[in-house]
Amino acid sequence: MRETTQISSTETAMSSLKANSQTLYNTDYLEWIETTLEKLQSQDYTNVDWENLIAEIADMGRSERRSLKSNLIIIIVHLLKWQFQPDNRSGSWEASIIEHRRRVQEALHDSPSLQPYLENIFAECYAQAVKQAKAETSLPIESFPVESPYVLSAVINDEFLPA
Repeated sequence: MRETTQISSTETAMSSLKANSQTLYNTDYLEWIETTLEKLQSQDYTNVDWENLIAEIADMGRSERRSLKSNLIIIIVHLLKWQFQPDNRSGSWEASIIEHRRRVQEALHDSPSLQPYLENIFAECYAQAVKQAKAETSLPIESFPVESPYVLSAVINDEFLPA
């Protein structure tokens, strides 16, 4: 009987800990991060909110990929505008290209494993960039090539601007 009481007490404590972690995760995200970090650093693995920690780590990967994709689309949009509206070229277009290339290059430097992902999404990013460039330039969609006139290496190369 004593063993059953001990197990029940442990289960109650674990349920309470899980509920507190969920509450903290939902009410004060920064405090949840700091608390989780403290628990990991002190190797208090029993009290780590594993469910939310695993979800956060998975989301970090998705976030990195979303950011990379967004930056690539912005570069391509500005390259298209640069090439197909040469009379409207501006320093802000070039500055945007430089900024977003820097972001892509930093992401690839920090996480080289993103390179194959970038190659896989390049055609999709180009198609999305064409739609956006059409909207921003008011040029007919037929003004832009169906397939990218640029290769990925040129798109992220600091020296490349289309003629």
